[in-house]
Amino acid sequence: MAKKISLLISLLAALIIYVLYSNAVGPLPAAGHFFHPSGGFWANAETKMIKGELRLPADGLQEPVDVYFDGRGVPHIFAQNDHDLYFAQGYITARDRLFQMELQIRAAGGFLSEWLGDDLIAYDRHQRRLGMLYGAERAMEAIGTDETISGILDAYAAGVNAYIATLSYEKFPLEYKVLGVEPQEWKPLHTALLLKYMTQMLAGRNAAVETSNTIAFLGEDFVNSYLSKRPELMDPIIPPGTEWNFEPIQTDRPDSIYMAGFTNQIEPWKPHPFNGSNNWVVDGSKTANGHPILANDMHLNMSAPSIWYEVQLHTPDHNVYGVTLQGTPTVIVGFNEYIAWGSTNTGADVMDWLEITFQDDEKSHYLFDGEWLPVDKRIETIPTKSGEAVTDTILFTHHGPVYESVAETPVTEGIQQNLALRWIAHDPSNELLTFYKLNRAQNYDDFKDAFRSYKAPAQNMNYAGIDGNIAIQTGGQFPVKWEFQGRTVGDGSDPRYDWSEFIPYEQNPYSLNPERGFLSAANQFPTDETYPYYLGDDFAPYERGRRINDLLAGMDNITTDDFAGMLMDTFSYHAYKLLPVLLEHMQPERPKLESRERGFLDLLADWDYMNEGNLIEPSIFSRWWIELNRAIWNNKLGVNFPTRRPWRDITVDMILNDPDSPLFNNEQTEETETLGDLIFSSFQNAITYLNERYGEAPEEWLWGYVNNTNLNHIGQIPGMGIMDVFTGGGPESVNAIYGSHGPSWRMIVELDPAGIRAYGVYPGGQSGNPTSTTYDEFVETWRTGGLYELLFLKNKPIPGSEFPLTIHFE
Repeated sequence: MAKKISLLISLLAALIIYVLYSNAVGPLPAAGHFFHPSGGFWANAETKMIKGELRLPADGLQEPVDVYFDGRGVPHIFAQNDHDLYFAQGYITARDRLFQMELQIRAAGGFLSEWLGDDLIAYDRHQRRLGMLYGAERAMEAIGTDETISGILDAYAAGVNAYIATLSYEKFPLEYKVLGVEPQEWKPLHTALLLKYMTQMLAGRNAAVETSNTIAFLGEDFVNSYLSKRPELMDPIIPPGTEWNFEPIQTDRPDSIYMAGFTNQIEPWKPHPFNGSNNWVVDGSKTANGHPILANDMHLNMSAPSIWYEVQLHTPDHNVYGVTLQGTPTVIVGFNEYIAWGSTNTGADVMDWLEITFQDDEKSHYLFDGEWLPVDKRIETIPTKSGEAVTDTILFTHHGPVYESVAETPVTEGIQQNLALRWIAHDPSNELLTFYKLNRAQNYDDFKDAFRSYKAPAQNMNYAGIDGNIAIQTGGQFPVKWEFQGRTVGDGSDPRYDWSEFIPYEQNPYSLNPERGFLSAANQFPTDETYPYYLGDDFAPYERGRRINDLLAGMDNITTDDFAGMLMDTFSYHAYKLLPVLLEHMQPERPKLESRERGFLDLLADWDYMNEGNLIEPSIFSRWWIELNRAIWNNKLGVNFPTRRPWRDITVDMILNDPDSPLFNNEQTEETETLGDLIFSSFQNAITYLNERYGEAPEEWLWGYVNNTNLNHIGQIPGMGIMDVFTGGGPESVNAIYGSHGPSWRMIVELDPAGIRAYGVYPGGQSGNPTSTTYDEFVETWRTGGLYELLFLKNKPIPGSEFPLTIHFE
């Protein structure tokens, strides 16, 4: 009997293998080719770095190009002209990151369901309705008028395609085999689409629907007091007191705020009658060697492979080093022989939703300024894995695309029916020109001029030069708005909600050589309240910016080692301000607690507010805050419809300065809750959560585990991510690692005229091949705060141990 069962299991297993080999399963292809011993995934295995010299044909090049790979796999590309430089950059980037390049532009433009299955049709439709492909096409209109940038994109695409032409199935990147797909031709449009994708990631945030709902529910006073308010400790990016020596453009604003029709579904809240990304730079006066030093760590979602690719680009007329996006020529953030620049996101409001009034159900005309204007239509075709293409008709007004014009949307939806999107990403643009100029800039004037044509995503760019200057420039194009325009859904028929003018570039916020000797940006408010233009009200909390400025103000004789320590600083201003108040409220409640819980309070009382991975205090405080924040707001905001809730620093201000606020009461219960009640119950809920989630052994509560840092594979393919990275930091720390979000590239540059010295690291490795030894090579160095010295070559090196691989395009 046992033999029969064993035989049956063997036959069943054989049948399963046969089926898998012969048939597709979901988005995955039949496995026969994938497991083939000579051409399947075995062909992708890399057990060691390739060494030696390779000579490749130079079809498409004007002159020979030499590429020297250092010991970390960073290519140093030496070319004689721009065309050959960017051809080689495209070829080499595709060699290491081809799958990532294509997946990103498919995600950007709404082409994922063709690869990953029909379940992603809704995602693809969303991207098309946001106008991502439309925006990239309009960018190409602007790029087409620039012979230099058009030539660069053509050369880069030719390089990518030259590499693709060398591939047979056995040499396809592993993910193509897993999905059963082939690389497609790379087009210049794809680079424009990738840059628009960055705009979506960094300037595609808007809470107009949520804020409209919140005003309808809690009133405009609540929004002004808790959502648009600056916290007390906010230290803006441009030093306070900066004078604005210009006459601002005036706007015509409505007498009252427009309330979108969908908010009529919301019944106003009736309270009880008794209830009431970081960069910084210092000048030579504050450094040990008398030269400016610049630091940058860009906070983005971290993945495997990394969003960044490290490279040096060298021609007779320029020499630049830094990181770039896969699919984009030039260096995006880095340094050359004269200057260095870093970037943080501005977060200004450049994305407005407007409610459209159509003439009738045909929706062929819409109302604007008393006239019925014709609607344009765009047909989007979405290819699918199943082979049956899906079409979607999108209506366009002069504002932009109408996201949903057919289906009725309940108030629970985040985007409502008949809302048109006015977004900076839809405007013709040529951001690549900015980076082309930055790569070649030699002084502050060149740096400032580079951003003159830049539109989005808006960035706070810091600068340091060998000339001794330091600066910060808000780069981007911003509409001239009246105060709070775009904060809520606007009236699409009223021209006062239009973007009729843009802030002149010379009037964008900037600072050059401030008296205090330093500048920084951490996504907080760009300026103090004297700046005459409205840029939005949804900026990051004050904590990181305040901490950086506190440290810089107290430092002298600064070295690059000091900045390396700052990049790993885990101090929590959030805990520093809030925890003493929480502990004070808990003091009379201690007798109600078990001895183990009292011990946790004692640990917190002795904590130094550092979010170190080897401590449990950050885990307890973080969970306590989450539970308290939910206890305050969940019963009021986001219950039955999307709403906007205050940033944590505003909530902390309310706890500290208005402890008797009626907002602490939960109107859904019969009791009247106080702040003290919420603090006590949220502490108990936090301990219960940690016990249930991680076990009762405190060593399992270490912040390095609870922080849960995973570098997931960009295609979400199991087994290809870099998981369970033990980290410190937190969203309110300079080292802003929180889950899978955090410092995606750390860089320090010392601007010594005798020779620039630079250091950097990102979480990942140069190769995008999950079987390569260099796939995750940098992760441990990044995790522990190490930095690599960046080999910035002025001349071609001698191939050898320091440069184990050389590719000659001849």
